[in-house]
Amino acid sequence: MPSRTLTRTVAVNCFGNRLARQILRSVEDAYKRMVEEMAEYAVRHNASQATLHKVFYAKFRVEYPWLPTRLIKGAYRDATRRAKSFRAAKKRGKAYTEMPEVRHVTLTFSDAQDWRLEGGALKLRIGGGWVELRCSSHKQLHRYLYGGWRLTEELKLKRRGKHWVAYLTFKRDFDVDPDPRNVVAVDVNENNVTAAVFVGGVLREVWRLETGLGRMVIAYAERRKKIMEGHHPSDREVRTKLKKLRERSRELDIARKAVKFIARLAEEHNAVVAVGRITHRVKEKMEENKDRKLRHRIHQWNMRTLAKLLEEKPIQVVEVAESRTSSHTPSGARISFRPLVIRRAVRGASGRVRPVKIRLRVGKARGEVWERDVLGAINIGLRYLQMGGFVASAPTGAHAARAMLMNPRLGPTPLAEISTIIDRHR
Repeated sequence: MPSRTLTRTVAVNCFGNRLARQILRSVEDAYKRMVEEMAEYAVRHNASQATLHKVFYAKFRVEYPWLPTRLIKGAYRDATRRAKSFRAAKKRGKAYTEMPEVRHVTLTFSDAQDWRLEGGALKLRIGGGWVELRCSSHKQLHRYLYGGWRLTEELKLKRRGKHWVAYLTFKRDFDVDPDPRNVVAVDVNENNVTAAVFVGGVLREVWRLETGLGRMVIAYAERRKKIMEGHHPSDREVRTKLKKLRERSRELDIARKAVKFIARLAEEHNAVVAVGRITHRVKEKMEENKDRKLRHRIHQWNMRTLAKLLEEKPIQVVEVAESRTSSHTPSGARISFRPLVIRRAVRGASGRVRPVKIRLRVGKARGEVWERDVLGAINIGLRYLQMGGFVASAPTGAHAARAMLMNPRLGPTPLAEISTIIDRHR
């Protein structure tokens, strides 16, 4: 049975005495100098890890004899990654220096021989001895330590003031064998995520999750503008207020809940998840010739974030080109849309009832009524099935779509059947 290996990284705060901090600071300074020199060489000569080893290993062993050998090898990887990222940024015109700048470094121990986690402490072998750091335990660490995950050999250590943060990597193998004829096609939009479920190549149901992320981006942009009005961004009071906004954490929270719902759909139907393929180049092209506000909204679009979060689930994810999926019906007819607003009353956790708006875009072509986001999800599913050579039955009209309101604390809350509203506007 096909298996898939998932990786999780857990951050653990570590604390040491004055001697341990001094030793690690000296290791950090040496590591930074090595990475700076090797990254510059890698950019100039397009060097690989093997080339860096031939050129710098003997030199660094003489210069830093007290450093672990495998820490120097970790510096190779760090320098190679930085050089590759710098070349890619320079190719896109996003690099503003001649060589990559190394401002902060993360110590990389590439082998478990140089470190171990035991008795609530992290022990590092440096200079022939062991440096001990006390670790602060938490629930997430326990879940991966005793939940069937295996600890890998790579350790990353980063300084944060007087304490250090250890990044422990865990891996686990999952059996993934979905039916290729079953697919959950996902269309990610500015304020909603629409999922069309196909079982045996036949459309079974459509779910629409109202995330409201687009409106959240606009609201936070206005709040930041109000906070910074008449002040410099470096002002201490301004920085304190901006940190309290927590925009990124709220957006991630909603995206994770949407991904959890999609993964549950895929597991229930033993299905493949198909998402639209949006590359950096496609996104930059979308931002061209747009005004500042619209460009900001497109830049904050959560498509890539949601795709990455889906990759962290034990499901099979396939990217599909989504050009023309929202502008043409399955029969190939071009369709134009007009706005439609549905109002529904929703009861919250406190029992209070409040009105909620669902904004739709409805169009008609060849006697068929379609909602734009539902159409996009259905076409992505049909395109995936056609790529696999399966026979897919395209619907002949608007399909029943269950609307869901994505509440950041409560998760998805049922709202209404969209199809009943669309039928009134045929």
